Amino acid sequence: MIKRYKPTTPSLRHLTVSDYSVLTGDKPFKKLTFSKKRSVGRSKGRITVRHKGGGNKKLYREITFGEQKKGIPGIVKTIEYDPYRSSFISLISYKDGDWCYILAPQNLKVGDEIICNEKTPLKKGNRLELKNIPVGSLVHNIEVKARGGGKLAKSAGSSAQIITQDGKYTHLKMPSSETRKVLDVCYASLGQLSNVEHGMVNIGKAGRSRHLGRRPKVRGTAMNPIDHPYGGGEGRTQRGTKRPKSIYGKVTGGVKTRKKKKYSNKLIIKKRKKKRKK
Repeated sequence: MIKRYKPTTPSLRHLTVSDYSVLTGDKPFKKLTFSKKRSVGRSKGRITVRHKGGGNKKLYREITFGEQKKGIPGIVKTIEYDPYRSSFISLISYKDGDWCYILAPQNLKVGDEIICNEKTPLKKGNRLELKNIPVGSLVHNIEVKARGGGKLAKSAGSSAQIITQDGKYTHLKMPSSETRKVLDVCYASLGQLSNVEHGMVNIGKAGRSRHLGRRPKVRGTAMNPIDHPYGGGEGRTQRGTKRPKSIYGKVTGGVKTRKKKKYSNKLIIKKRKKKRKK
């Protein structure tokens, strides 16, 4: 549920935040955190990537994406916020005495038992091979290559749906509407990821963007001709170029960027839907 505030100030009128009432942990597990040198878009002090800089200090949480604790049951101890990712995370205490962070699926609760193995009970949070998951199930943190760690469907509220089991491949419908094949010996976690309403959050004020490390963006049409291909002119003018371009004159619209010889091209059954032109 999205949280709203009373409009006591202009900035609070439209500001919304995710529902953090589901979180249980205040401080992160110290042994699984470390400081990370942040990339703020600069090289030798000069800006090389625009719109980056500032932001609050934050610690990186070490997340387990693979099958490092295979066959060892664990208990969910906390549901926590992670400043480096959009979904919530869970601290798991394993029976061998080890502790790990995992991506928290929706409705995972403190005290739940989870396990990673080739075949496990069909319960949210459990991790198992795709061939042992029934058709129609929602999965996240999916491997692309066997034992390579989760690579697909890892952001807040995302999940892929198992469409069919075909020989040694499992067909998945991705969040982008793309349908692709993945080897059925690859692992995936059951359920949809937490913080489903993350995409509905309204930043509300400029200062909140600065806290996130985002510096102001200026429209190309508001610039001078020397600064952008769209710049200049008296009042509001048209783009003036046949195709949309970046500040460096590079065409940005209607250009295919995917490599023609990418290894996974042969695994794509149906490409993602294209946006219709108005």
